[in-house]
Amino acid sequence: MKTNVVAHRDFRIATIDARLYSSFLEHLGRAIYGGIYEPGHPSADEDGFRRDVLDLVRELDTPYCRYPGGNFVSAYNWEDGVGPRSERPVRLDLAWRTREANQIGVNEFVDWCKKANTKPMLAVNLGSRGLDAARNFLEYCNHPGGTYWSDLRRKHGWANPHDVKLWCLGNEMDGPWQVGHKSAYEYGRVADETAKAMRGFDKSLELVVCGSSNSDMKTYPDWEAEVLDQCYDSADHISLHMYFANREKNTLNYLARATKLDRYITTIGGVIDYIKAKKRSKKTIGISFDEWNVWYHSNQQDKEILARDEWPDAPHLLEDVYNFEDVLQVGGILNTFIRRSDRVRIACIAQLVNVIAPIMTEDGGAAWRQTIYYPFYYASRYGRGTALQLVVDGPTYDSDEENDVPYLDVSAVHSEDGRSLTFFAVNRHPNTALDLDVRLEGFGNARVIEQVEMTHGDLEAVNTAARPGTVAPVNVDSAKIEDGRLRTGLKPLSYSVIRLSV
Repeated sequence: MKTNVVAHRDFRIATIDARLYSSFLEHLGRAIYGGIYEPGHPSADEDGFRRDVLDLVRELDTPYCRYPGGNFVSAYNWEDGVGPRSERPVRLDLAWRTREANQIGVNEFVDWCKKANTKPMLAVNLGSRGLDAARNFLEYCNHPGGTYWSDLRRKHGWANPHDVKLWCLGNEMDGPWQVGHKSAYEYGRVADETAKAMRGFDKSLELVVCGSSNSDMKTYPDWEAEVLDQCYDSADHISLHMYFANREKNTLNYLARATKLDRYITTIGGVIDYIKAKKRSKKTIGISFDEWNVWYHSNQQDKEILARDEWPDAPHLLEDVYNFEDVLQVGGILNTFIRRSDRVRIACIAQLVNVIAPIMTEDGGAAWRQTIYYPFYYASRYGRGTALQLVVDGPTYDSDEENDVPYLDVSAVHSEDGRSLTFFAVNRHPNTALDLDVRLEGFGNARVIEQVEMTHGDLEAVNTAARPGTVAPVNVDSAKIEDGRLRTGLKPLSYSVIRLSV
C-alpha cells in the first residue's frame, strides 16, 4: 500500500513556538509529592527534589511548566504555600478530595523549574478568589522589593523576583465541576478586569484566558465567543483542553480521534477570527492547548480511591499505565499540533510525573519512561523550526469519528538552522505496511541522518519499573534518498521519526 507525499521547502505553515512542548504539574495525586519532591528518596537533592526525575524531565526539554493546577487552583490560597514549612496549614482539596500539606509552593516550584531547565507558567485562582488575590500573587512573585508582598517573599528567603511572564487566568471555568464555576459572561468580565489589573503592574505579561474544557461541552463554542467578546483586548491566548480514550477497544476509532482535535482547533480559530473582526482588532489571539493527553486507564481505580472518603495524602490518583497503542495516539496528537502551529502557540502535556504522565516513579524507588515519553521526546527535540504544508495522497478509512481518515498521519519540520528536515509518521493501518514516497522539493542535497521506529506485537505492552524497556524506539536503516525522493516502508501500527540533513 503506497502513500505519496510532497514536501516543498517554501510551503510553510508557521514557525513553531517552542512552547508547543510544554508540560503541566498539579497538586494532584503523586505529581508533586512522590513525583518531583521526595526528601527521603536516595536520589533527593538538598531541596528534596528527586534527581532521577529531574534527569528525565531535562531530557524532554520542556520550555514551560504550568502550575499549580488544574482543578486544584480554583480553591487554592497561594499564601498557604509560602513561608516556613512548619507554619504552613494543611488544607482539604475539594477538587480531588485529598489533603494538601503545602510543603511545596510557588517559591519551591520556581526553584525546581530552574533545576529542570524549564520556566513557570502560573495559574491564578479565579474560582473561589479573584482579582485582588491575583494581583497580590503577581506582586509577591515579580516585584523586586520595597512593598508588602515583595518584602514578604524576601523575608521567606527569595531575594530576587521570579519574573514569571506567562499566567493563566483560572482553569476550566466553563465546567460545572469547577469550584467557583461561572457563566461565560461572568468569567469574561472577571478575566478582563484581572488582566487589566495585572497589566497595570507589567504590560509585558502574557495572559491566557479559559476556553472550553472539551469540545463536547454544551456551551462550546459559544463560551469562547462570549469570553473573548468580554476580554479580547486584554488577553493573549485562550486555553483549550482535550483528553483521549479507547474504552471500546477499537484501535482505528481511537487513532482517528486526532481528527476531532483538528476540528476543535479549526472551530476556535474561526471564533477568534470572528471576534477579531467584530472588535476591528489587529491582534490575533493564540491558542494555548494547556491540557492534553490520553486519560482513561486509571478511571476505575480513581473511582475506588475517591469513594473511600478518607481525604488521603498524595494518593495514587490518575496513574494511567500507558501501552504501545497510546504511543500512536500521542504521536498523532503531536502531529496535529505541528500542523496547526499557525494557531496553537502553547501546549502542555498533562501531566509530567505519575499523574497521566510520561514519567512514572515508585515511592522510594525507581523512575522510568512510560511508552508515551518517546513521541514527546522526539517531537520536542526535533519538532522546532518551520512546520511544512505537506501534500499527502494515500489510502483512507472511515471511522465513528470521521470519514476518509488517512492511514498515514504525518508532519514535517524544517529546523531553525535550516540544516535538517524531520518527518514524524504514524501508520494507523492494523496489518498493512505503507510504502512511503516523499518528493523533496527544494532539498536537493538531502541525505538520511537517522530513522527511528517504534512498533510492538502487543498493543497492550507497557513499561514498568522491572521492565522499563519493553516499549522503546529502535534505529532502522530502510530509508533511502533516490532521485530527489525519500522512500521507506512504515510497518503496520508504527510510529517513525525520519531525519534528513538538507
